[in-house]
Amino acid sequence: MRVFKRSIDLAATLFILLFSIGVSANSSSDEEKEGAVNTQKEVESYILHHIKDSHDFHLFSYTNSEGERKHVGFPLPVIVWSSEGLVAFMSSRFHHDDSGNHIVEAGGTRFVKLHSKIYELESGAEEISFDEEHHPVNAHKVLDFSITKSVFGMLLIGVLMIVWFGGLARQYRRKQIPTGFGRILEPLVIYVRDEIARPNIGKKYRQFTGYLLTVFFFIWILNLLGLTPFGFNVTGQIAVTAALAIFTLVIYTFKGNKDYWEHMLWMPGVPVLIRPVLAVIELAGAFLIKPFSLLVRLFANISAGHIVVMSLIAILITMKSELTVFGSGLLSFVLSLFITLIELLVAFLQAYIFTMLSALFIGMAVAEHDHGHDHEEEDDAEEVRADFI
Repeated sequence: MRVFKRSIDLAATLFILLFSIGVSANSSSDEEKEGAVNTQKEVESYILHHIKDSHDFHLFSYTNSEGERKHVGFPLPVIVWSSEGLVAFMSSRFHHDDSGNHIVEAGGTRFVKLHSKIYELESGAEEISFDEEHHPVNAHKVLDFSITKSVFGMLLIGVLMIVWFGGLARQYRRKQIPTGFGRILEPLVIYVRDEIARPNIGKKYRQFTGYLLTVFFFIWILNLLGLTPFGFNVTGQIAVTAALAIFTLVIYTFKGNKDYWEHMLWMPGVPVLIRPVLAVIELAGAFLIKPFSLLVRLFANISAGHIVVMSLIAILITMKSELTVFGSGLLSFVLSLFITLIELLVAFLQAYIFTMLSALFIGMAVAEHDHGHDHEEEDDAEEVRADFI
């Protein structure tokens, strides 16, 4: 209920903001302001730019009375490896210019930023040049280690998780009943352990519960952060979801037991001629299909959610000539509120699915096959008795 009330408050604030923007847009219909987002093409470009990563933290933009476009936010560190070695400077030196026209001199090298990518100009070049397909011909990309907006978000959530779960762990070590925020975290931790880790992995679930808890809360909190007006889209970056999928791949590959590799490379119980074919299929599934399904599902759902929400909000701008300000604002508010409430469910669901599939893949790798079944049943019975005792 508290989450629902907060969602209503956020949506109401968003509606008021959109309404005020619509009023100013209609009042200036005779004289378009330079830099304002007015047309459908500009809106589409803005949405695609919004879901991408960036080198600065951009909160919002506005056009002042003089027709100048102003941007509100704060810069982030740019760290690149160029021909002169490691170079660092603040992203504010690009002055919010992403067209490649603004040159930054740092560390004896000249840099330009083009479509959110940083390029190093060749020696003696005064400006970036393009070929017929608009590809730079006198500049090349650099190794980018910058603290981008997505990296900033991950570091922020990482610190918060260390503080939250560190406090919960200290309360457990003292054999205290969790208090404060720990009372909210404890049932979620138990849920991941008892409903995801234990059923899918089995007796060895304790070895992997820490990883599953980290992945679950990391994805879930970042998904929720992406629904705020701060513009985070961390789990909508394919590099982030690919890294998470690779972590799961490494775990079930190196923790796979003898039975796992035997069933994968030389499947027992099938004709010998078919075994090499099955081995190729199993290897493709383990190293390609499983990680790909993990990374694409999370990336596609989160990115699509952000695009849909922003597209519904943009109805206020794109339909201002067909509808009144109040009518377009009301339509935008109702639809965006509905999708935002669904996105709250999707934020949890995607974290759950990623964690569940990771636990399932790990459980398939560490499970014992065919032999020792009776002993496992006896051990499980003993574990249940011990839990009750």
